[in-house]
Amino acid sequence: MTAIVEIENLGKTYKDGLTALRGVNLTIAAGEILALLGPNGAGKTTLISALCGITTPTGGRASIGGHDILRDWRAARRLVGLVPQEVALDPFDRVIDAVRFTRGLFGKGRDEALIEHILRRLSLWDKRHARSRELSGGMKRRVLIAKALCHEPKVLFLDEPTAGVDVELRRDMWEVVRGLKESGVTIILTTHYIEEAEAMADRVAVIDGGEILLVEDKADLMRRLGRKTLRIELGAPVAAVPDALADYALELTAGGHTLLYHYHTRGERTGITRLLQALAREGISLRDIETRQSSLEEIFVDLLREGAR
Repeated sequence: MTAIVEIENLGKTYKDGLTALRGVNLTIAAGEILALLGPNGAGKTTLISALCGITTPTGGRASIGGHDILRDWRAARRLVGLVPQEVALDPFDRVIDAVRFTRGLFGKGRDEALIEHILRRLSLWDKRHARSRELSGGMKRRVLIAKALCHEPKVLFLDEPTAGVDVELRRDMWEVVRGLKESGVTIILTTHYIEEAEAMADRVAVIDGGEILLVEDKADLMRRLGRKTLRIELGAPVAAVPDALADYALELTAGGHTLLYHYHTRGERTGITRLLQALAREGISLRDIETRQSSLEEIFVDLLREGAR
């Protein structure tokens, strides 16, 4: 696919000596959803701020739609929509006026049909004449998305877009994001809710300490680094795992009623057949077994642990 965002060795060091970005390299394809994951202070917001023209990088280069973010910043910025972490709306602005004003800031002519379409898509049309102070937190975040979309950007940055939003509204916003992708918008998403990345992202980039640790297709990542857990419910509880089963590193839980066996999906052999045979030899009866795939969150935590070593 065609790259729409290209980042080469991008760095950011502040005057006090703090280095927030360390030679970041990243290419983002047109029309994809990239989840940018990392702990607090990892450099996610700094990277987004540099690409959106809010902060100036001190090294490297980046382009959006072929436009250098420093040399041709106006053209690059016109292609970008940003939904920031902080909700900064004039409390007395009406929803529709706030969106119209933002469109005008980008030099776009008035387009009431487009604004109505965006507000309806975000379930804001009925609130179009409401003042910002009258809206719930979730509705305010929808207004931020409307403002980010009103100038028809090709790339949308969502920096923690569902922070503080209830579960139902969060799921509604996931549907909005999916719809934007279907319309061809490229989306870069940062989130602390890793299930969002698991549900929506095409690729995952993990950043920590201002460095990109990994960029990979989400499905490939989960298949390569994921592990499965075999949950074995016993017919009768046991006080401890028999010594003969020590090689399997089993976990005994639920008052002795359940054994957990972890194995990597990338392994050629799981060892499950040998384990079940060993259980039978020890006279341990089984009531039920089930498997569970590790989540993206578990893989993310493991990656950060490895990066800290």
